[in-house]
Amino acid sequence: MEEQIVSLKSDFFKALAHPTRIRILERLAKDGEICVCELIEDLGIEQSNLSQHLSILRKQQIISSTKVGLKVMYRIKYPEVLTVLGNVQKILAHQFQEGEALMRHLADS
Repeated sequence: MEEQIVSLKSDFFKALAHPTRIRILERLAKDGEICVCELIEDLGIEQSNLSQHLSILRKQQIISSTKVGLKVMYRIKYPEVLTVLGNVQKILAHQFQEGEALMRHLADS
């Protein structure tokens, strides 16, 4: 059972492990719900490529979709994923600050 949970966690992070998927989530975070047609335009990628990325995020239940007329609308299913992305940004900021401090130290030596 524990091994299955570890595998599920790993799969979740794999779903986040692509710049396009991060951009999709950041765009959804900004607007809440958005049509595929807008994502194609905003991200500047082919529809087939976008569909693959959306499929991965849907498979992990990170996003959900509904059809409204002819449009398919996407939204983040669990807002907690934004907390994960925010925490990653904080970690990266810390790493950058530490690297900057090291560079200053080396320059002063």
